[in-house]
Amino acid sequence: MAGMSACEKCEQWQRALALFCEVREAKLEPDVIIYNAGVSVCRKSEQWQRALALLSEMREVKLVPDIITYGA
Repeated sequence: MAGMSACEKCEQWQRALALFCEVREAKLEPDVIIYNAGVSVCRKSEQWQRALALLSEMREVKLVPDIITYGA
């Protein structure tokens, strides 16, 4: 999560999403906080289609978006 936030601050959305993928490849289950960071970095980088895809994926893996998700 800290790595994704650092990428967000540097406007490196591709690297942030790569970190997100690394979490999944390591067989770890991303939680709401990780998804929120991904949605946030996409929003700030004007990658709204990717943000919507992450939101959809959250629902597919049975995670409930929270107020942070929708505020991102």
